[in-house]
Formats: sequence, structure tokens, C-alpha cells
Amino acid sequence: MMNKNYNENCLDTMARMEDNFIDLTVTSPPYDNLRTYNGYSFDFESIAKELYRTTKDGGVVVWVVKDSTIKGNKSLTSFKQCLYFQSIGFNVYDTMIYSKTSGGLPHKGRYRDAVEFMFVLSKGKPKTINLIKDRKNKYGGTYTFGNATVREKDGALGDRKKRYVNDYGFRYNIWEYATGKGNTTSDKIAFKHPAIFPEKLANDHIISWSNEGDIVYDPFMGSGTTAKMAKLNNRNWIGSEMSKEYCEIATERIKETELKLF
Repeated sequence: MMNKNYNENCLDTMARMEDNFIDLTVTSPPYDNLRTYNGYSFDFESIAKELYRTTKDGGVVVWVVKDSTIKGNKSLTSFKQCLYFQSIGFNVYDTMIYSKTSGGLPHKGRYRDAVEFMFVLSKGKPKTINLIKDRKNKYGGTYTFGNATVREKDGALGDRKKRYVNDYGFRYNIWEYATGKGNTTSDKIAFKHPAIFPEKLANDHIISWSNEGDIVYDPFMGSGTTAKMAKLNNRNWIGSEMSKEYCEIATERIKETELKLF
């Protein structure tokens, strides 16, 4: 069943998987009622339980989600889902933010909405942690303020040693991406889907929490972003998508990716 997108409910796909099968899941489920997604809905609690069963010990689920606002009141569905994942055994390894350089439409009573949550859920301690180190240090390549001293065994202070700062440090857990045409992806066909996340977002989680040859799953494959980035990073992938229309979009994107690779 490897390297294939299934036009079906993800519960049917996962039902055919063995326990402890998936290394990494990167997905973005339907957000409350913010999109209709061709009229499909999903059984969150059943899916969460199956994700726990099929995720390997040390595996990770990245759950990208956003809340709706109803009559001035945030639904907090994202946090309710996160707490449910925790209640069934997942560790909430990190609560990250996906920040968009261009937010949603202005609202006269609130600041412009430009963030979504990325919950990094692990089954035990993550077995793979490849943290991205691309944050430019202000004083990189220079000595830090105040030299460190060395305390000798007899209590005396030894020669002072200077500490060096690397040019780049690990990222913060707020990731910012440009969105829209030309930014989210260069694949025009992908925009036939109503809500795609940036390819770079999927890429960065895939390289952070998996290694080459690992299995990456997306139970809401949509336009195929997770599959495309898994393939570009030499990972195996599996997808589920209930909409035939979206499956066709994903299939075309993946074929185009393969042609570019070979």
C-alpha cells in the first residue's frame, strides 16, 4: 500500500495497517465549518485512536489546525482535539504556531488572523529529531559578552576561556511562511483545492521528524502536498482522501513531481 493515495475514508485505510506502522503523520484536518471540503466531514475521535494505534513507538503526528469564531467566541476545537490526543496516550511534544505573512481578511473588531496551530504529538519520546538550524544569530561568529572562567580543582580561577557563538541557531517554534499563489506552491492545479498548506511547512516537518525511507502518512491528503514533499525528501508516503476531485489533483501533482525527478 506504499506510495499511493486512497480515495476513501482514512479510517478504512488505517484499518488495513498493522499496529506501529507509520513513522510520521503530517496533516491538516477540516477546520470546524470554515470549509465545506465537498461536503465531507470526519469522525475525529475514531481517527485519533487509529492514528495512535498505527503510529510507531517514537513516531510523531503533526496536526495543523485552526478554530472558527462563532458570534464573537472562538470554538477552541484545536485545543479540545489536542487534549483528546493527550488523553489517549500521545505526548504533546510541542505546541507550534504557523504564522502567515499575509493574514486573513480584516475584521473591524479583532486583529487580523494570521496564525494556525501545529501540534507535534509523539508516541513516547520521538525517535527522530532533526531540528532545523537556520536562525541567524545576531552575534554569530563573535565571542559572547563576558568571558567564561574556569574553576580549578583547588578552587582557584583558571585562565578565562572565550565562548564562541555559531552563525546559526535552532529555530524558534513559530514558523512563518508566505501564502497564496507563487508562495504556497508553484503548482497551479493545487489551488483547485480550497485550503492548501505551504509546501515548505510540510517539508520542514518531514525533515524534522523523519529520516529517508520512513513512512509518512496524511489522512486528509487534499491536494497532495504531504505526498509531494515526502517524495522529494526520499520518504515513502501513504494518503487518504475522500474526495475524488481532490485525489485527481494530488495524482497530477505527484506525477509532475516524478517527471521533474527523473
